[in-house]
Amino acid sequence: MATAASAGHLYVVATPIGNLGDLSERAIKTLQAVDLIACEDTRVTKKLLAKLEISCPCISYREENEKTQALALLKDLQAGKSIALVSDAGTPTLSDPGFRVVRACRNEDVPVVPIPGPCAFTTALCASGLPTNGFLFLGFLPPKASARKRFFEKYQDFEYTIVLYESCHRIDKFLDDLLETLGPDRTLCLAREITKRHETFLVGTGQSVKDQLQKSSKKGEFVIIIAPKSFSL
Repeated sequence: MATAASAGHLYVVATPIGNLGDLSERAIKTLQAVDLIACEDTRVTKKLLAKLEISCPCISYREENEKTQALALLKDLQAGKSIALVSDAGTPTLSDPGFRVVRACRNEDVPVVPIPGPCAFTTALCASGLPTNGFLFLGFLPPKASARKRFFEKYQDFEYTIVLYESCHRIDKFLDDLLETLGPDRTLCLAREITKRHETFLVGTGQSVKDQLQKSSKKGEFVIIIAPKSFSL
């Protein structure tokens, strides 16, 4: 059987989006075996490692320092270190840092090994009841209302499902812009606190989802799933 981590390999490790039980045995063994863990927020990752009783050096790898850290990590890998790349929650590189170091590794023929696991948008999509035969995932839209409205106008007739992220601070304005542009009858799903104790799915027309949200907690980040124009529950 191969060892859990090989010298000079980058491991892209998915971590739980809420429920610790979703972390795979393979992911745990990889985190135990690597020489270094590159993480979005060292404080968040160290809490996870403490729960798993894993002791491993951590280095910050986030949006603000990604360009310089990608090159530094590449040098460490070329020197023979094994490195795990993690985000605060879910799968690295998907609306989280990681793309640049993976690209650097591919350009230099450094092995990149995915350790699959939790991902917020796929988890929400599969439980939404909205079409899954094709979808477009774009993460967070620009924060300005004008940019959001332009996006909704551009994709209002898109034939597949659209999946987005939004913060609790902007979710109300997001929905206002969506309803104004796409209308109150477009079928939506809003998911929050996925895999956690207060997991919530709000599904229905845009107006009904907005009304439900006013009676619900807005804690955490949201996954917003927009059905094609022709779809209804």
